[in-house]
Order: sequence, then structure tokens, then C-alpha cells
Amino acid sequence: MFVRRKRNSSGTFSVQIIQKVNRINKVVKTLGSSADEDKLDILERQAKLEIERLKGQAFLFSKERDKSLTSILSEVSNNEIELVGPDRILGKIYESIGYESLGIDELFRDLVMSRLVYPGSKLKTIDYLARYKNKDISVYSIYRYMDKIHKEFKDKVEEVTFGHFKRVLGGQIGIVFYDMTTLYFETPDEDDLRKIGYSKDGKHQHPQIKLGLLVGPEGYPLGYDIFEGNIYEGHTLVPVLENIEKKFSIGKPVVIADAGLLSNANIHALIDHGYKFVLGGKIRNESKEIKDAIQRLEISEGKPGEVHKNGYRLVVSFSEKRLKKDAYNRKKGLEKLEKKVKNGKLDKNSINNRGYNKYLKLESEVKVAIDYKKYEMDAKWDGLKGYMTNTEMKPMEVIAAYGNLWHIEKAFRISKTDIRIRPIYHRIPKRIQTHICICFVSYALFKELERILKIKKVSFSANRAVELTKNMYQIRVFLPDSKTYATIPLKLTEEQQELTSAIMKF
Repeated sequence: MFVRRKRNSSGTFSVQIIQKVNRINKVVKTLGSSADEDKLDILERQAKLEIERLKGQAFLFSKERDKSLTSILSEVSNNEIELVGPDRILGKIYESIGYESLGIDELFRDLVMSRLVYPGSKLKTIDYLARYKNKDISVYSIYRYMDKIHKEFKDKVEEVTFGHFKRVLGGQIGIVFYDMTTLYFETPDEDDLRKIGYSKDGKHQHPQIKLGLLVGPEGYPLGYDIFEGNIYEGHTLVPVLENIEKKFSIGKPVVIADAGLLSNANIHALIDHGYKFVLGGKIRNESKEIKDAIQRLEISEGKPGEVHKNGYRLVVSFSEKRLKKDAYNRKKGLEKLEKKVKNGKLDKNSINNRGYNKYLKLESEVKVAIDYKKYEMDAKWDGLKGYMTNTEMKPMEVIAAYGNLWHIEKAFRISKTDIRIRPIYHRIPKRIQTHICICFVSYALFKELERILKIKKVSFSANRAVELTKNMYQIRVFLPDSKTYATIPLKLTEEQQELTSAIMKF
């Protein structure tokens, strides 16, 4: 506050106390007016005294307000501070996809949220619920709940998920991507579902199950199935497709899958069931006739070729980047073999077609050597990649379609790292099935969050968004005058405001 003289139209001056509010001068008080200089001096001294009085009142009021606020906050207990970010942001997405319409218990929603925000064992889940949701639930209550819903929710959840992402994709799903992964258990015990088998994670000593996941363009989840841990992954593709087709009348989309699912039986099964497909091809495993035909192709970077085979096509592309990678890997493989041969660690049982062991030969009854001629001849395959298809797509379209397979690879990466679908600590099959269902819904929420952030041009990733929800709180305080409670959200950071705006206005 300050003192101002203001000239009046009558020729007198008014003495005023002024306070600047939002860059605008506001008149607090007018002490009087005069044309006499002595009287004006007296008025100015009075104005300064008035300013001191007003400041003292403000100070006293401020002290009283501080005491009152301190008193109110001192009554706030830990269980009246609540984490609301996951429910406010991820819960909104959960509802927008349609899971809330299923009438599923709130506990299912809590388990999905905790899988995204604080993934881990169910023991960690109850810690999350107690610490951040003020919910006292025993781990045994969660286990009993998982036992109860294991069959009830899978079909409902898949139906809602499929319907939502079908709408997102414009009502048509012309291409689907399929892959399988192994999920291991922290236990040595096997049963009808958990079997020791080949593990992509190198956990061959652990019982495991296999998860087949079907996603659409952009990696949007469509459906899944669980298989015994020792099943050959090539035997799972058609059953998953038929299951989804039967439930949702999806028709016959083009199926994209990697080379692990390539077998004559799989190809014939896909053809017999009327599916179009693009599968990763293993060109080095082809017959001599097909390999000779491939070598005769005039292909270069961006100019693929194709060979016809038994009613479908083998499209072959070339890449300089892949050539360098293949050559590097072959050289490293050779160096490892040379070291083993030199140290006498190989015998005739080592001669097989597994990996780079194909470069080994037997020089005598006991001596193992490296077949350098075979190694050099293999160089002609460096940089080449094959794709099996029975579609009408042009070669470059086939390659582009297969190139989108990274979406499902990313889906498994998100599931294993961000949602931590593995290792699985459950041992009862129905709990395992519920665990996978919860993870499937969590992944659907993550993909929808990712989609919204992209549409809204938000400056950070879905992972960052999930992290931001972990620090969005509200407090519940008792108001002594009105004798009521008020719930007050704590102030958001700029990033949290951006996230909230994007989700709430979508």
C-alpha cells in the first residue's frame, strides 16, 4: 500500500491509500481533500498511520489464519491422505472401454489398477491397497476371489475389449497379429497346466504355461488363450483364431505371425480354414530347388522378389543392414566354435544343425574341425529375409504388413516389464487364469492410455503418465466451524495437469 495525491477537477487534491492488485491500482481509503498544502501534509501523515494500522490488522489476521490452518491440518491422519491418481486417470479409461458396465466387483478394478501402478505379487497388492487405498484386504480374500471368478470374467472381458478396439479401428479388423510367449513359475512342481518345456526366457528348469495373444493394428489387444507349457506353439494358432472368430464374428482377417509358427501343417491348416496369412519364412531350410530359385532372383534394397511354392508365395527381401548383422553374427559364431575346437571341448556329438554347429565336421573318428567352405558358402544368405503368404498383396505390402509384427513383440515386452505378468507365483490353475485375465485388462488400459496421449499430442509417454498418477493425492479435513468434512485434491504439477486435461476431455 502507498499514499497518492489525486488532482480533482475543482482544483483540489484528494489524499488516498492505494493498493496494487493484479497490476491494477485499487483505492483502499480516501482520507480527504484540500487545496491547502499544510492540510494536505496532515492528510498524508494520517494516511501513512492508517497504512500501518491496516498492515497490523492484516498481520494479526494472518497469524490467526495460520494458527487455524495449522490446527486443522494437525488433525489430518494418514488414512485421510488418499492416492487418487490411478482411479482418476486409469479408472476413467477403465470405464470408457466399458469394463464398468460388466458389473464386476470393485476388487477386480483394484487388482487391475495395482497391476499397472504397483505390479508384483498379491502380497504386494494388499500392501498397495492398504497403504494407498485404505482397504484392509487379506491375501486369502484375494485368492478366494480369484478362484471364484476364473471362468466367469474371461469371455466378458474379451467381449468388451474386442468391441472397444474394433470401434477404435473403424469397425473393421482386416489384419491380426499372433504370437506366443512362455510364462514361468517360481516353483518346481508341475500339473495339468504347468509343464516344463522349451522356454523363450531360458527358464527351462521351471514349470511354465504358454500364452497366445492376438492383437490388431497398433497392438490393440483382441483376445488370448492359455496352453500347457509343453505344447508346440505351432499347434496354437488356428485354435485361437477359431475361438475369436466363433465368439465375435470377426470373419477371416489376414494373419501375421513370425517364423516360429511356420510349418507345413500350420500352413495347410490356415488354408483349409480359409485364412490368408503372412508368416516369417525360413529360407535356409527350404529345399534345394527353392533355394536355387531364390539365388537366381535379382533383388536389391527396396526391390524384393518372389518364388511360387505349393499354391502360395515366398517373398524374399534384401537389406544392407541385415547383411551386416548376419555377417557379424556368423563371424562371432565362428570365433566361439574356433575357441571350443582349440580347447578340445567338442566331440562328434556336437556335430548337428543347431545354430553355428552346422559349420563343424569330423576329420577322423574323433577329431572335430571347422568346415570353412560351408561357412563361406553361407555368406550368400546374408541380408535375405523370407515371407510366406497366400494373399494378393504386392511384395512390398507383404513386407510392410510383417514389419508391424513389432506391435505384438512390444505387447509382450509391456506385459513382462511394465505389468510384470511373470514370474507367476500362483499354483492353482484357476488363479493362474484369473491372473492372466487381470494382466490382459491392464494391458488394454495401457494401450488405450497410449492412444489417447498420442491423439491429444501429450508431451510424455504412457509409462510416464502411469508414474505421474502415483503422486496425485487428496486429503480429507474436518472444518470446525461447519462441523463437516471437506475433500481437497492436492495441487497438480504441470505434467499432471496436462495428463488430467487430456484424459478428462477425451
